[in-house]
Amino acid sequence: MLDLAGARAAVRPVAVVTGAARGIGAATVRGLAAEGWRVVAVDRCEDDPALPYRLGSRDELDAVVEQAGHDVVAAEADVRDPAVLAEIVHAAEERWGGLDAAVAAAGVIAGGAPAWEVPPEVERAVLDIDLGGVLALGRVAVPALLRRPAPRRGRFLAVASAADTRGLPLLAAYCAAKAGVAGYVRALAVELGDAGVTANAVSPGSTDTAILAASAALYGLPEPALFAAQQPIRRLLAPEEIARVLVFLANPGSGGITGAVVRVDGGLSL
Repeated sequence: MLDLAGARAAVRPVAVVTGAARGIGAATVRGLAAEGWRVVAVDRCEDDPALPYRLGSRDELDAVVEQAGHDVVAAEADVRDPAVLAEIVHAAEERWGGLDAAVAAAGVIAGGAPAWEVPPEVERAVLDIDLGGVLALGRVAVPALLRRPAPRRGRFLAVASAADTRGLPLLAAYCAAKAGVAGYVRALAVELGDAGVTANAVSPGSTDTAILAASAALYGLPEPALFAAQQPIRRLLAPEEIARVLVFLANPGSGGITGAVVRVDGGLSL
């Protein structure tokens, strides 16, 4: 958990980012920190026996925190555990005086078989992390965003996927989870109304991350770079390209955007 020693009142905005050890989550931590945010970088830092590849490690999370610099701290949590997420959010409020943005970037992928043949524990891990983890963060972070005095500028952000609208073979649970993320932010945006807190998602295309490498393995492809051919820009996206949009959506200038699923997919959804 967080070390609350030396807590100071918030001067700069405060964010919590899940899935922060690598990929889009790590790039988002670095991007927010570069713009002066104070950030709690959250990751499970442990593999999951239901998933066929290595997840982010504590060493990777610590490296992200070190790269991001001053006023970025690490916290370990499984996004399927709302009680631990609630402790992290509370600790961020205690340390820095409040919360201004929550970014649900934790995600996994698994499948590789027709939907009816995927082992239940694999399907459950994908749904519980990719969708349940977003809902769990919203359950504890949105009340904290609303605890800021009006006029607020809170932001709840989630990472969806081009799979939120495309049917990807052998990845039914992943597609279902990401479609759920898109539906959740739309509903959340309506519920928040004029409270001064917005809810949006970013929908990446094929991005150079560990998830894409795992996807290539599921499809029996020799390298993830082969996914570039399906995008009109004919290249993979970099995690930093997705993170830049998330950072924009976290900032005050995005106040007119809510309930949106912003596609940063190299044209994949065209």
